[in-house]
Amino acid sequence: MSTQPEQPKERKGVTGLAIPAGLFIGMGVGFLVDDITAGIFLGLGGGFLVMLIVRAIVGEW
Repeated sequence: MSTQPEQPKERKGVTGLAIPAGLFIGMGVGFLVDDITAGIFLGLGGGFLVMLIVRAIVGEW
């Protein structure tokens, strides 16, 4: 057993940016169709979906 503290894992990549990007795109679409709430929820769901797909392809699990 080592006495050194465990180093946190460094995450590489930008897959975490899919969620805020989806939110902003959803907000923009929501403004265009006059339903901001639905746009935010669709953007959030789309951001999670894109993040999962990219992580599955790249292998960042």
